[in-house]
Amino acid sequence: MSAPGAVLPRRPAQGGPGLVPQLVLAVVCAGYATGAALGWGSLEVANVMGDFGLSAAAATASVSCFFYARGGAGEGENRFRPAWLLFSFSSAMSASGNGVWGWYQVVVDHPVPTPSMADLFFLLFAPPAIVGLLVLAKRPVTRAGWVCLGLDSWLIGGSLLTLSWSLALAHTAHFRGESVARAALNLAYPLLDIVLVSMVLALHFRRSSANRTAINTAIAALALTVLCDALYTSPLLRAHYRSGQLLDAGWFAASLLLAYAPWGARRLGVTRATVPPPRPRPLAAQVSRPIAGSLGALTPYLAAAVCTLGILYNVIEGRRVDRVVVFTGCTVVLALVVRQGIMLVDNIALTHELAQKENHFRSLVQGSSDVIMIAAPTGILRYVSPAAAGVYGRDAEDLVGSELASLIHPEDLGRVVHEVRRFLASPPADEPAGRIECRFRSGTGEWLNVESTINRHQGGLILNSRDVTERVRLQAQLQHNAEHDPLTDLPNRALFTERVRQALSGRRASDPGTAVLFIDLDGFKQVNDTIGHQAGDELLIQAARRLQDSVRAGDTAARLGGDEFAALILGDGGRDQSARQRQVHEIADRLRLTLSQPYQIDGNEVRVAASIGVAFAERDVSARELMRNADLAMYRAKSGGKNRVEMYAPQMQAEVVRKTELAARLRSALHEGEFALLHQPVVNLTTGRVAAVAAQARWRSAQGILFTPAEFLRVAEDGERTAELGRWLLEEAVEQAAERGRAGHAAPVAIRLPARRLLDKSMPLGSVEALLTRHGLPSGALVIELADSDPRISFDELERRLVALRRLGVRIALDGFGSGYAAINALRRLPIDVLKLDRGLVEGVVESARLHKITSGLLRIACDLGMQSVADGVDVPEQVLALRAMGCTHGQGMAFSGPLDEYRLRRALVRGSFPVPGGAALPVLSGRSLPSVRVPHSNSETPVPPT
Repeated sequence: MSAPGAVLPRRPAQGGPGLVPQLVLAVVCAGYATGAALGWGSLEVANVMGDFGLSAAAATASVSCFFYARGGAGEGENRFRPAWLLFSFSSAMSASGNGVWGWYQVVVDHPVPTPSMADLFFLLFAPPAIVGLLVLAKRPVTRAGWVCLGLDSWLIGGSLLTLSWSLALAHTAHFRGESVARAALNLAYPLLDIVLVSMVLALHFRRSSANRTAINTAIAALALTVLCDALYTSPLLRAHYRSGQLLDAGWFAASLLLAYAPWGARRLGVTRATVPPPRPRPLAAQVSRPIAGSLGALTPYLAAAVCTLGILYNVIEGRRVDRVVVFTGCTVVLALVVRQGIMLVDNIALTHELAQKENHFRSLVQGSSDVIMIAAPTGILRYVSPAAAGVYGRDAEDLVGSELASLIHPEDLGRVVHEVRRFLASPPADEPAGRIECRFRSGTGEWLNVESTINRHQGGLILNSRDVTERVRLQAQLQHNAEHDPLTDLPNRALFTERVRQALSGRRASDPGTAVLFIDLDGFKQVNDTIGHQAGDELLIQAARRLQDSVRAGDTAARLGGDEFAALILGDGGRDQSARQRQVHEIADRLRLTLSQPYQIDGNEVRVAASIGVAFAERDVSARELMRNADLAMYRAKSGGKNRVEMYAPQMQAEVVRKTELAARLRSALHEGEFALLHQPVVNLTTGRVAAVAAQARWRSAQGILFTPAEFLRVAEDGERTAELGRWLLEEAVEQAAERGRAGHAAPVAIRLPARRLLDKSMPLGSVEALLTRHGLPSGALVIELADSDPRISFDELERRLVALRRLGVRIALDGFGSGYAAINALRRLPIDVLKLDRGLVEGVVESARLHKITSGLLRIACDLGMQSVADGVDVPEQVLALRAMGCTHGQGMAFSGPLDEYRLRRALVRGSFPVPGGAALPVLSGRSLPSVRVPHSNSETPVPPT
């Protein structure tokens, strides 16, 4: 838990555009210094370089600072513009002074008079530089701060004045017969330099943080100038000074350094903007600022010490203490006392403010519900807030001194250590704080989920921790609810899909024995309809329990929704695929038997069956595809008779693709005119006369394939498509029947419609009435065959609908009589005119004595109720004879004619009758009818017959 011991290296700074100007500056200064050291080769060149060379360098500094102040300074440096203008003026004075000096020495060849205009320009160099330094200084925010700044400046200046007066200026101050102007001039140079040095020293500890590089460079340039002035002022050097000497190289370098200061620093700033943030600095760099601050605080005392040294020098040398020294020393001591008084008052105020803030933050920490802990770099807790008693159940005193690692759960410790090390190694600017969530040991021994915000603190950590156990539990509960079925608590579809994906992508990815079972409860809807949804929910709960108990511990049982369940059976690693398939088939069959056992619900015994589809994992098969395969196998089991197990085969997917393509083509078939209407005659079995025609739709696709209703209605599962087809069939049949009636071929037309379609709001009673009126179809010319008896349909509403249709002159036929369990109830409640026997009864009426008796009984019921009877699917003469003997009045089938187009239908109506068998074989309408296209249990397509 300790911080890393090694300090991370800082990225190297990029020199970039600032390197070339620095090299040029260094080369020029070095060249000047070399020339000065060698004497420039002649006295004339030395005078030119010593006078006009210094003037050119100062003029360069003046122009550079001026242009930078006018347009080169950035937006953040606007308040420093006056400083650079003052430096420009100061450099201009220096350039002018050196120019006047050179005029006398080089041009006029005359000694420089004292005093002269050059002295005036040199004296004007210091005041603007001093004011410019004041502008660059960091402005105090209080009046006491301004006073302290002034006192610090005087302490430095007074101390230097005392020392310099004791050493040299006192001797210079005695006129020695010189004029007053010359004596004042001799004193002005060192006094102004003392003031400038005082401002340089004061500003060094109070400089502004903005553009610090430029300020430091300017201070260095002025400090070099003052140093050269001090050397020039000393009697030893001044007596032997002449232009072009090595001392001029210092003034020359100072001017060029001041010229470079703003621009070079600006380039360096642009370069630094592109450099990434630096890493944390080493310990030595972190300590440098406190040392600099300490030196700044010691400045007044150092100044007083310098002043004392000046006085002691006079005493030791046995000299009389000068009045100037006494006066200056007293003012320095007085300034020091005043400054200490101000600092004492300021410290008292700061101490009081600090105590208030400390009490405020102590109250916040102690009153916080979060636990605040401070850990040393070694991981030892140095401070723990009192909130630990309420959060962790442990006193703060007991935790102080213990290791933080001892409180963390062993399973979370490695992750926490890794996260802490990563956090401490990252730059503070990029990641000022971190967050860790782990388990902490409480006073009772249980593990609490704790979320902690971590911050850096003297190489260690500050942890602000809170108990989030309830939140974690709530999140876990929400996660469980999102992944599990609320009724049975089994995994839902999302979690089951994820488990299948994991099984196919993990170490079992190459195991072909992994299988997915899709399970559907047959008869569950009847349970809901008969004994209620609450009983259905109880049945699902018991079925889920049986399913969960039947799978192994590593397998997954899930509820996908409704009465659909699923199971993931993981492979055993074996390579015998056929043996594994047999084993999984046995598991699925046992599961089918288990789910098919009776259920006890509210004292009632309820039975349902189970249809199960099985699909095995294969190479490159995704989880979604595997589940789709199992779903296809399950639907094949349901369509194959239910209560069975079906294994997936690739042709199942091919059938689905074909069905999907057929459905897609069906959507556009009606609008593109691909549907045609055929009619099959309904013949009186006694006379052979045509009593009616049954309208049948045929789909002749663009590919030249003819589909029967049994084929295309299987893919028209959406209600909108079947409704559109029903409307088209009704309108087309009524329109053609009306046209035939006007042509003298009147025959009632029978249209087969599902019962649920009659109750559909898209086909209101008004639309049927409007259709009959628009085409002028007489009463009794339309027969609607009720196609099914859905138990979900309300008989009351259906009865009202059929009664209203009969008032319009529409006759009602009950289609498929003898195949549905609701046929008797329909006969009892619905207004039926015609009973149409189911094709399944007619097909076996000759061969099966049992079907013969059933059919005979049904026909007797129709006769007793006074209804006409129509046998559907009469294909051979023997069926005609048998049905007529039983009392059936009409028949429809290939024994008379197949479905006919409009032209052949009219020819049949003109003839009016078909031969009926009397004892010989019944002749079929050869060459005049379409061959049979009924394919009741096949998806094969029938070719278009010749016309």
